[in-house]
Amino acid sequence: QVQLVESGGGSVQAGGSLGLSCVVSGYTDRRYCAGWFRQAPGQKREAVAAITSVRDVTYYADSVKGRFTISQDSAENTLHLQMNSLKPEDTAMYYCATYWTTIQSRACSADASVYNFWGQGTQVTVSS
Repeated sequence: QVQLVESGGGSVQAGGSLGLSCVVSGYTDRRYCAGWFRQAPGQKREAVAAITSVRDVTYYADSVKGRFTISQDSAENTLHLQMNSLKPEDTAMYYCATYWTTIQSRACSADASVYNFWGQGTQVTVSS
């Protein structure tokens, strides 16, 4: 059974940085897409960034390009999201998610409905 366990998050002032981590376990075939999503109260869940597990092809939402970096440590089966220059509008619950795919040379989907495994979520709060 695939499990995702997130850590990190917290509160920071605008302009600050935070890092999120997500340990991915349970995949016997390690070809998958892993993404970070966020959801603010009353808002739709949106994709922030995603990466293919084998080829490291990345996707970023326009709102975070140049500020957020997604990466992975294959040896530790851990997904990371480094968030710099944080803004109050980045405040949300952040989730890591995965779906299995053999397609590793194209960017992962930004559609939350495609992802079938989810972490429990971790809160990020940015104050002005």
